[in-house]
Amino acid sequence: MKLNEFLGVEDVEETQGNMDQPVTGLAYDSREVKKGHVFFAIPGERVDGHEFALEALERGAAAVVVERRTTLSQDSTWVRVRNVRHTMGRWAALFFANPSGSLVLVGVTGTNGKTTVTYLVESIFSAAGMAPGVIGTINYRYHGRIFPALHTTPESIDLQALLAEMVEAGVQSVAMEVSSHALAMERVRGIEFDGALFTNLTRDHLDYHEDMEDYFSAKCSLFTDYLSGSSKKKKFAVIHGEDPRSGELLRGVRQLGLEVLSYGRGNQWDIHPLEFEEDLDGLRGKIWLKGQELDFSSRLIGAANLENILGAVGIGFASGLPLSVIAKGIARLGSVPGRLEKVKNGLGISVLVDYAHTPDALERMLLSLRGLVPRATDDQGPRTGLQSPVSGLTPNPKPETRDPKLICVFGCGGDRDRGKRPLMGEIAGRLSDLVVLTSDNPRTEEPLRILEEIEEGIKQTGVKKFEIPDLETRNIKLETQRGYWVEPDRRAAIRLAFRLARAGDLVLIAGKGHEDYQILGSKRIHFDDREVAREELHSIQNAK
Repeated sequence: MKLNEFLGVEDVEETQGNMDQPVTGLAYDSREVKKGHVFFAIPGERVDGHEFALEALERGAAAVVVERRTTLSQDSTWVRVRNVRHTMGRWAALFFANPSGSLVLVGVTGTNGKTTVTYLVESIFSAAGMAPGVIGTINYRYHGRIFPALHTTPESIDLQALLAEMVEAGVQSVAMEVSSHALAMERVRGIEFDGALFTNLTRDHLDYHEDMEDYFSAKCSLFTDYLSGSSKKKKFAVIHGEDPRSGELLRGVRQLGLEVLSYGRGNQWDIHPLEFEEDLDGLRGKIWLKGQELDFSSRLIGAANLENILGAVGIGFASGLPLSVIAKGIARLGSVPGRLEKVKNGLGISVLVDYAHTPDALERMLLSLRGLVPRATDDQGPRTGLQSPVSGLTPNPKPETRDPKLICVFGCGGDRDRGKRPLMGEIAGRLSDLVVLTSDNPRTEEPLRILEEIEEGIKQTGVKKFEIPDLETRNIKLETQRGYWVEPDRRAAIRLAFRLARAGDLVLIAGKGHEDYQILGSKRIHFDDREVAREELHSIQNAK
């Protein structure tokens, strides 16, 4: 392709130089520029790509795309546009032959649930024989090939290149997580969406967005801008109707003339459960889909996953798939990495690792699990075991007489939204029996300062703070007391939680989920909650 072929994609403010040059590639990092590439000078928060325009030209760039007039030499070639990111997405789509146009492509946005929904949709599309690919937080994958995810949603050039690879490999459908950052930064500009799903909106990313209104606006743009502007003939939106902001979004999307399906637990929504039951082996029940009924069974744990299932069912239904295929896809999915993922052991303790790192996500997880591990004061009365043992565990044949405990291990990331720390502390103290506060990814913040801010919230619940020596001296009556510990070392905190646990208890390790690293200062060390949990459980079991 030649440079002048890109100029007709959208309005160009100004050009200089030879527009008849061939274009061999696209780049937004000057270090990646090769001869014949077009370099996009993206204005960033910390670094301005305009400062590297000369370097890109010296490396052989055919042209640079800028937002303001440059001081480059008269013989250099540049194109000035209103928004470099917008142009980069559109030009990338053209350069890679618009791969999304030949795919069934669904975008999933929202604060929580995106990853699980894309796994469910992948399973449904696979059951339908639609050769799916997935782009999301955990990884990018298709046809058994797995690539690490540098961002939940890649930059537009990388995204278009990945989609082109998928098309070349025979992929027919794609489920893609679309983050608010990606929407605000126009990483999905040039993508032709068939459908989009909104899970919910709760506090997160306020270190990036100005406020919740700005955050919501970014999420909405997936529907009001990107989906509505797609050239696909049959476009649909699936929206969680029970989110507080969904009414506004539903009205806006309907005004655009798009097909809309709402979902939620109430019978006022297009998709809702007629009945369901849950335990630590999964979810089962019956779903209403606009006049039709779907029997489903899933190995996903927790009532919060019911909403994810409803949303995925909506995508399958809007895509015209038979109910039997949708049900098969839901049943096939065994688990989602780091999303209420089980860690098997021989101690009779149920151990779950989850990515919950926002107030809403933590509250949803604990509420789901609270129903499976009731306190003595719960309406159900005293319990001596879990509602259903985790598959693969070896329960203690003589469980203790005390009620089972819900033990939560969690922390909050450093250099991120500080306002959510006390909120999460209050939630953990209110909904857990025992809490171990620990480090998440402290980054450049002092870990103890982060923990002190979380403590401000947990103190509001009135639960007692214990010290580590209290456990050694047995100065605690775990049968009757609720309380919390502070242990900055995450491995030691996980070990402490297991020492507190007895057969029949449930331990939730929250915050990092699938992540296999921890960021301490500027260093990234290997740390996987699931791996550490297995090691510590094994150590305890061998010591018995």
